[in-house]
Amino acid sequence: MTNATFTPFDSTNPALPPQPRPAGQPRRPDVERVTALTRELLIALGEDPDREGLADTPLRVASWWESFLAPDTAVTATCFPERHLSGQLVVVGEMSVWSLCEHHMLPMNLQVAAGYLPDGDVVGLSKFGRIAQRLAARLQVQERFTHQLATELTEVIGGADVAVAVRGTHLCMSMRGVRMEEARTTTVESGGRFLTDPVLAAQFLAAASARWGVN
Repeated sequence: MTNATFTPFDSTNPALPPQPRPAGQPRRPDVERVTALTRELLIALGEDPDREGLADTPLRVASWWESFLAPDTAVTATCFPERHLSGQLVVVGEMSVWSLCEHHMLPMNLQVAAGYLPDGDVVGLSKFGRIAQRLAARLQVQERFTHQLATELTEVIGGADVAVAVRGTHLCMSMRGVRMEEARTTTVESGGRFLTDPVLAAQFLAAASARWGVN
């Protein structure tokens, strides 16, 4: 089962509502408080947080949240001059990142492909993956992630000829609710010539989905 959306690119009180996350990187988690809250959660679930197997679990959970939500933000998108390139389609695919559904706080695995048309410069390939990892390292929804990645790559490349395709596996759908393990969600955001040139758009989608096991 596959759901697809295609988008043109154009305090300390746990009862308090969460503060809006700034557009940039979220604040670092309060490890001490998350540890205490995890311990309380275990008690509420009927567990004994002091038993041998769980004694260090609250701190481990808090440490994971800290490392996941506070990744290295020092991503410098290096461009290299290649003046003889114009109109060549570049697709960086098979990038796999993990994020967390903000509706249920369950993991989602996102298979990412990004394409662009160089115009005098090419972007260092590793930066595509680093940007995707940074944008995934927060409470997210796949649609917003796709848009954010397309927007940032457009800024990096300095032009609108950018396309992003994401195929997601969501545990909030696989292990709860309808529990459809084979369900996948596909999102595509395109800009510039990817919107106006159907042949180019088809070439990108073919390259992006080549390893997804879909036509």
